[in-house]
Parts: sequence; C-alpha cells; structure tokens
Amino acid sequence: MDKRASLVGIDSVNIDDTSGKDRPVHTTLLGREILIVEHLCNLKEISTENFLFYAVAPKIKDFGTFPVRAFVEVSN
Repeated sequence: MDKRASLVGIDSVNIDDTSGKDRPVHTTLLGREILIVEHLCNLKEISTENFLFYAVAPKIKDFGTFPVRAFVEVSN
C-alpha cells in the first residue's frame, strides 16, 4: 500500500520562517498537493491512534490563507 501525507498540521503560526519572503515548506508541500493547517493547539491531547481530523473552511475563493474550524473526533 502506497502511503503519503495528505495534510500537515503544526502548532505554530507559520510552517515557514517568516523573516524573509521565501516560503520553501509551503512551496514544497502545496506543490505535492499536501494541505497545511497552522496555528493548531492542544495537539498533545490527541492520541496517536483512532481519531479523525477535520478542518472545516468557509466558502472563500481566491484567498491564499483563511481560517478553519479544526477539531478531532476520537474513536474508542
């Protein structure tokens, strides 16, 4: 079975260093169609197994960045 990431989540404001204008991580991940969810919190509370992650976005077009409602559903 071929496995690869489809989404990367991070508990920081930005996955790239924002001191410059380059965004190499964004370029690499988005170029491979891997979504990025930044500024998450309470990640340590999530078990490494048996959960579903949701990032629900509003209907917005032509934006480079936008907020989402991110949450997990834990399965027993």
